[in-house]
Amino acid sequence: MVNNAAEAYKRQQIMTATPEALTLMLYNGCLKFMNEGKEAIEQKQWEQANNVLQKAQNIISEFRITLNMDYEISKQLLPLYNYTYDRLVEGNIKSDPAMIQEAIDIIKELRDAWAQAMKKARQEKGTKNVQGDSYVG
Repeated sequence: MVNNAAEAYKRQQIMTATPEALTLMLYNGCLKFMNEGKEAIEQKQWEQANNVLQKAQNIISEFRITLNMDYEISKQLLPLYNYTYDRLVEGNIKSDPAMIQEAIDIIKELRDAWAQAMKKARQEKGTKNVQGDSYVG
């Protein structure tokens, strides 16, 4: 019963999330899977490592195919995503936790930058709502 409630809550969060929040959730999920994969490699649990690393690879593939190449930032992100994806595949094949860690570091940096951009956008949106008012806070 508790598990069903937790699943329903998680599903509701996803269904009502903004595209920006969904992107953040995907970054966090990707990091979770990569960390689990690295740990599984270190414990020589090859099948578990392969399963979770493939989930991370799927998220990175989704990031790649949804990039809007009309924007300059997308042209900078694509090679990063490609490199990260390649590190994951190679790290999985070679059972090399250092390669997985390299991918983790890149995605963590991108996730943190995304979170900062979301925070800044929220602040700017809030500022715009009170501009022109005589309110002094």
